[in-house]
This record gives sequence, structure tokens and C-alpha cells, in this order.
Amino acid sequence: MPTIVSGSVPASDLALAYSLEQLPELQFEIERIVTSGGDALMPMLWVRGSTREEVEATLEEDPTVDNVELLGDFDDEWLFRMEWIAHIDLLVQMITNSEATILDAVGQGDRWKLRVLYPRRSLFSKTHDFCESHGLDFDVASIRELDEEPAGRYGLTTAQYEILSEASKRGYFEVPRGVSLEALADDLDISHQAASERLRRATDALVEDALFVGFDGID
Repeated sequence: MPTIVSGSVPASDLALAYSLEQLPELQFEIERIVTSGGDALMPMLWVRGSTREEVEATLEEDPTVDNVELLGDFDDEWLFRMEWIAHIDLLVQMITNSEATILDAVGQGDRWKLRVLYPRRSLFSKTHDFCESHGLDFDVASIRELDEEPAGRYGLTTAQYEILSEASKRGYFEVPRGVSLEALADDLDISHQAASERLRRATDALVEDALFVGFDGID
């Protein structure tokens, strides 16, 4: 069964640790990542938190990257493409030997936060064994199997999925609203308070699952 594993690793175990150390305010967010031969990765990633000049100068000095190319300048964030040439063993293992897909990767401070999709849960054991044998610290926060129910695909409970989908179908999020929260609660045979709490938690879970930004909860 497909499985999503969320967790974090020390920045020192992945590329760009030098840049994160030199400019602690930086945040790197992977847009996409592909292999480039057996000893390099070629990601496109967003960079935020400093000036373009400082970012470019720091990346030029970073020993873990090469062939850095600026693809887009959007005032306070920049899209780069580059080759990762060092400290990439863990990601290469995930992508190749474990057949995984890196859904999200965000680097900030001294941590990289990852969300990884494995075709089968058993394949994650290969990553776990690799980390143990190579002295890598992959701190797993959650393991979620994707069952056939739609709710499970988005990190929601069945009840949360029910109210969120019903609210969307009936225009609760439209302006003006097509249905009131009271009407939703009545149709689902729950109290107004329960409907409000369930809808807020469902929205929060969906946003977190979709955007995966920030480092709340990571020491």
C-alpha cells in the first residue's frame, strides 16, 4: 500500500548545509528534484529570506552544489536550478533504491523537513536500514498509509472529509456563501459547534498536507 513518511534530517546530512549556516534566515523549498547520473541530483528550488546578491554569492561558495542557474526573480524569492554534488546519499537512496518520490523538502536553520511517498510501506525499511548503516539521522514524525478511502489521501479523518466535501459542493466557501454552517450541521446531524470545529480542523489538515511549509514542532 502506498505510504507517506514525514520527518526531518539535520541540514549537515544534506546538500546546502553551508548556505543554511552562512545565512540562517534562508529557506529552501524544493519545487522538483530529479537524478542526474549516479552521483548528482538536479533540483529546482525556491529560495527566500535574504537578498539575491547574498544568495548567489553564498551558493557560489557552497561546496555541495554546482552549475547554479537563476531561473526566475520574484522580488523576495528566487527560483534556482542547480546540481547537488555532495551530501546527497540519502535522497539518492530514496529515489533509486527505495523507488520513492520526494513530495516536499524544505530546508531552514539546521534541519531539512521531508515528505516522501513510497509505493509500498516495506520499501521504507530500505531507507531506515540505509540511515542506520550510514549514521544518518532521519527523525520520522509520521507514517501514513494511503488506503482506498478519499479521506486518507489528504490526511483527513472520514468525518473531516465528509464535512469539507459537503461544504465545498454546496458553496460554503463561495462569496456569498451558498449554505450556512447551521444548515451543514443539520444535514450531517451534528451540533453547530461540532461542525465548526470539524471544519476548522479539516481545513487545517488539508492546508498542512498540501503546502507543507514552515517548521512548527521541529526542535
